[in-house]
Amino acid sequence: MASCTITMRAGVSHEFGYRSESRACYLERHRLLPRPRRRRATVRLCLAITLSLAVIAAIAWWAAQSQLTLTLRVIGNKLVDERGSPIRLLGIDRSGTEYACNHGRFTDGPTDKQSITAMTSWRINALRIPLNEDCWLGINGPPARYGGAQYRAAIRAYVTRLHQAGLYVILDLHWNAPGRARATGQQPMADLDHSVAFWSSVARVFKADPAVAFDLYNEPYGISWKCWRDGCILPEGWRTAGMQALVKAVRSMGARQPIIASGLDSGNDLTQWLRYRPYDPAGQLAAGFHAYNFMPCHTVACWNKVITQVARRVPVVTTEMGEVGCTDAFINSFMSWADPVGVSYLGWSWNPAGCGAPALITSWNGQPTGYGKGLRAHLIKLSSQQGRGSEGA
Repeated sequence: MASCTITMRAGVSHEFGYRSESRACYLERHRLLPRPRRRRATVRLCLAITLSLAVIAAIAWWAAQSQLTLTLRVIGNKLVDERGSPIRLLGIDRSGTEYACNHGRFTDGPTDKQSITAMTSWRINALRIPLNEDCWLGINGPPARYGGAQYRAAIRAYVTRLHQAGLYVILDLHWNAPGRARATGQQPMADLDHSVAFWSSVARVFKADPAVAFDLYNEPYGISWKCWRDGCILPEGWRTAGMQALVKAVRSMGARQPIIASGLDSGNDLTQWLRYRPYDPAGQLAAGFHAYNFMPCHTVACWNKVITQVARRVPVVTTEMGEVGCTDAFINSFMSWADPVGVSYLGWSWNPAGCGAPALITSWNGQPTGYGKGLRAHLIKLSSQQGRGSEGA
């Protein structure tokens, strides 16, 4: 850079005198540019600021999207997610929490993050947890270490880990018993003695969790549709709790999440579901269906005649689906039918319990049975086509 020479007028002090200098030196000292160059610099600066603001806005938008709370709601005959987009629950059942608490453990097999990763590798978006009424309430004799508050805390922690993996959770009343009898299996229906208290408690614990759904009773059987809705006294002498009482129990706690009410004949019969469906003041009711190759309604003709009619009015969630024999012909038929109709489905179950269970896996690391291979391949295919949980996926 050329040096600048500054000449002081004679007889005038350096501090206060006038200086004579070239224009180039003046511009250099004051770091000024000619006007055309200043205009170009200003334009470049404005463009840089605009680009930076656009980048910041984009980052903020993506951050907001990633922080949206996992949410499940019913709108019309659809389930929708946190963005209001239609979604189907496509996943698996994880058996164990309904019975293991009676035998000195919370469940069978691992429930840690590694085990959840094995499940999500199948591209599921939902998991159903079967619960034991006595273990949840801490009554009728389950080991104290695995019942009551300890059982509830274990379930809550598991649900949290599942949500962290991006999974919706269905909580299901699976095993129950009236009076002082111990809940060691399924009954024809929920019992009035404890099931209302059970659902009041579950709803109170999870009412602030928008990513759960409540499956009121696993597999009602051997009762009328009126008993299913309103309750009745069984020949055994104890009174059932109808679906209407269970809906009321959930809503009385302020819980607004979707409620699933499964049909008769172990969930396989929805013929009178629309006529007898309970009233839900929150408008968040879905029909539960069970589909197995050994159940009466196991053909496309039956699904078209019965299930499609219900699916036009409310969401239908097949909370259990499967086939014995470690084959996948039946579930492939059902899933191919359910996909365009918009019916959700979950495979029973993620337990290495043998082909007759039926079981999806041969080991806890997620190695599939022949039946499991069919479900895994179908879910991965749908995920690659549609993305996680979108309708039609």
